[in-house]
Amino acid sequence: MARKINLYQIDSFTKEKFTGNPAGVITNADGLTDYEMQKIARELNNSETAFIFSSDSDEYDLHVRFFTPSNEVPICGHATIAAHYARVIENSLNTSRVYHKTGAGILPVDIVKENEDYKIIMTQGKIEFGDIIDGANKEELLAALSIENSDLLEDYEVQIVSTGHSKVMVGIKSIETLNKLQPNYNALSKLSKIINCNGYYVFTVDSEDEDILIHGRMFAPAIGINEDPVTGNANGPLGAYLVHYNLVEHDNSTFKFKAKQGEAIGRAGIIEVEVKIEDKEPVEVKVSGNAVIVFKSQLTLED
Repeated sequence: MARKINLYQIDSFTKEKFTGNPAGVITNADGLTDYEMQKIARELNNSETAFIFSSDSDEYDLHVRFFTPSNEVPICGHATIAAHYARVIENSLNTSRVYHKTGAGILPVDIVKENEDYKIIMTQGKIEFGDIIDGANKEELLAALSIENSDLLEDYEVQIVSTGHSKVMVGIKSIETLNKLQPNYNALSKLSKIINCNGYYVFTVDSEDEDILIHGRMFAPAIGINEDPVTGNANGPLGAYLVHYNLVEHDNSTFKFKAKQGEAIGRAGIIEVEVKIEDKEPVEVKVSGNAVIVFKSQLTLED
């Protein structure tokens, strides 16, 4: 018997098609096997594809799983935005909150209806500060990025930070250096196995835009993503990192900023980050953005 699967291609963190970060979304994934999901993700060849399953529990409204072309990951920011955008469009939903089960736990997602369109706000997972990258590992990282120690921002530790899917934070001084980066992907992949972190978020506060604090680029070749255009699970942890190290001014309650990413590869998008603060420490991170449907199709799978 043929199964008909609803398939979307959605650009997140933008309202302009062919910019931002593309994600595949399957809105009726019930019954798909891990093997089938991996094959679909590989075929679509986006950095991530989200699969939406019905809930089998009172604790959450739906279950979302995320696959890169090569493996499953616990959570993904832009694919979360895409998944919920597809779902609200398909069901003509109003402003509301849902809870979705992910590999990073059960988390709330807020849907805000505005101007006959939607903004999706994703609450990220637990904030965790991991290893500081130094010594030989730091030398390997700088060599893989073809940058010098003098290119790094002073007082910005090179450190693994997570809100559900960890990234190495690498702060550099110049936006020019950022846009010229041509990493050695094999070297980054090898280092990922040593430090147990797949993503490297290279960012700068050298912004030319008044309302943009951060410009960044994110590389994760170890999971099949040489460069990700606009990354929720990089900018979210970065917000926590900036607060934790007292690198930004805030009111000890909330810190908000916008980041622009994807410019160097012609897929610019803007992500909004909000960090909740208690006793000068970050306690919760939200990322939000818009999205646009590039195409909707139907995939037929034969049993």
